[in-house]
Amino acid sequence: MARGRDSVQGDRFSRRRALRLAGGGLTLAVLAVGAAGCREDGSEVGGSGGSGDGASGGDKATTGGAGKDGAGKDGAGKDGQAPEPLWTKTTSALTYGDNDELVAAGGVVIASGEPLAALNATSGKEQWSLKDGAVPGAPMLLGKGTLYLASAGYDGTVAGYDPASGKETWRSHLGKEYRQPRPIAADDEQLYVVAEILEADGSSKTNVIAALNSTTGRLAWKEQRDLGTEENGIHAQVQGRHLVYTDFKKNLTVRDTATGKQVWTHRTTKTNYGFFAVYKDLVIVPQGPKLQAFSLADGSAKWSVETAESYVAFKEPAVLDDVLYIADSDRTLRALDPRTGKKIWQSDSLADAKLTVPRQYVKAGGLLYAATALDEQGGVIAIDPKTGAVRWTFNDKSGDYHAWLVATDGKHVFALHGTKLHALPV
Repeated sequence: MARGRDSVQGDRFSRRRALRLAGGGLTLAVLAVGAAGCREDGSEVGGSGGSGDGASGGDKATTGGAGKDGAGKDGAGKDGQAPEPLWTKTTSALTYGDNDELVAAGGVVIASGEPLAALNATSGKEQWSLKDGAVPGAPMLLGKGTLYLASAGYDGTVAGYDPASGKETWRSHLGKEYRQPRPIAADDEQLYVVAEILEADGSSKTNVIAALNSTTGRLAWKEQRDLGTEENGIHAQVQGRHLVYTDFKKNLTVRDTATGKQVWTHRTTKTNYGFFAVYKDLVIVPQGPKLQAFSLADGSAKWSVETAESYVAFKEPAVLDDVLYIADSDRTLRALDPRTGKKIWQSDSLADAKLTVPRQYVKAGGLLYAATALDEQGGVIAIDPKTGAVRWTFNDKSGDYHAWLVATDGKHVFALHGTKLHALPV
């Protein structure tokens, strides 16, 4: 059978992704701890770049040949090369490749790690740190100006913090009959968590999904999930009265945020490890060679798009500024109207440049920034959002096996790769 240009790489990425998203697999946890323990202590760089090979282990970043004159139009360096970082820091990051392990809010950027450290967005200096602040593999969620974290003390609590200061502003305890509650989504009114239900012997066979009031911490509702569902591998978003989530069991479920009652659920035919996009009254789900949109209200199918070949699979989607961006395993990048699925543009620029398939997107300063899974032929790719043309690629050339992660505060784009965190100008 014919295979796409990226099919072999895609298989390797999928195995790594399954391990990362399992929420703290032993092998990767040991590797991550080893990497953190071996890093150098030097941490401060003021805009240095150049063409080093990244092998020295310090904090000097390689920026794909950027000149010393810094960023130019659209955040690019001279001659279309990547801009030099404003700063680069070695962090305590322990990540598993999920998009919510790097956040920017309140003038700081935070990478999930131990201790949990917030760096000033402009200078890169540490603004605050929190021991036992984050559970490895658990998401860091922002809602109503609050950073929500599962307790790394595994004491059954979840807490909220002011991102700017690190001060605790909220705490809730689901109950002694539940274990390891983990936040999965947040809105202005509630924090949504999943937790194991404890048996008399201390084991757990089932789990519960619950909503906690974001002002009082009191339980708003809880619903037991079906036998066989898991706490790990969940991705969730809130849109109005709808809580939408997926899991490793290939379930797509929508619940009412006011009552917790299940509105509908679908069994998806394929999985990209649960990533989806929500736009207004639609949830948009990649399922192998098909991209489908379903109504949040009743689960009815609204539109679908297919790849050119059945062996080519859609990857992670993102809706930014009313445009749906999605790449496939053949490295074709599409911009679609999320209301209808109609094509705005389609680009082969990723394949032409032999770049790795993007897995996460942010938009800032007139450019689309895409982060890839692994280091070689990847990194952070700056893309023209109007045409799909590649402007430049930033890569620290460290060879680190970790996925790249990106976040933005509108003034900077933050790129995390392993323990290295770079602030790129916008």
